[in-house]
Amino acid sequence: MRLTKQTGHAIRILVDCAHAGDQLVKVASISGRLGVTKQNVFKIVHILSRAGFVVALRGPNGGVRLARPAAEIRIGDIVRAIEVTRVQVEGGRNRKSPESDPANINAMFDDALGAFISVLDQHSLAELAVRSPMEIANVTGTEETTGPARTTRTRATTKRPAARGMRRT
Repeated sequence: MRLTKQTGHAIRILVDCAHAGDQLVKVASISGRLGVTKQNVFKIVHILSRAGFVVALRGPNGGVRLARPAAEIRIGDIVRAIEVTRVQVEGGRNRKSPESDPANINAMFDDALGAFISVLDQHSLAELAVRSPMEIANVTGTEETTGPARTTRTRATTKRPAARGMRRT
């Protein structure tokens, strides 16, 4: 199974918060350390906040911190909060059909996904928080960078003609 980049970023954000302990961490600081744009960090923090993993405080003295100890946060719970954890194959039968029906491909994929997540439920955020940043990048499938990954566009500048009745000086 392949998880999205967003899930990898969410885990890395939570690990960053775990390293800070009870202190508030600024989104800009997380963005800089993890090489994720501030907009993406804000979006992911919002999801993590609604799921009860972090507490977010607004304002100049605000930031984010874990809502509960890292040892109580299961990796499977994080994946459930970020990923779609229901598989629907077009043309497959509805999940309500009998489990013993071998043609029920959706039930089969749901069971496989459940097994995958149950393995992740055996591991906590605290286990990842003791690893090095490079190990975390390997686990989450994201590259560790030194700064925000940004692309800059240069806008072509063209001379515009002066508006009618106005002189360009």
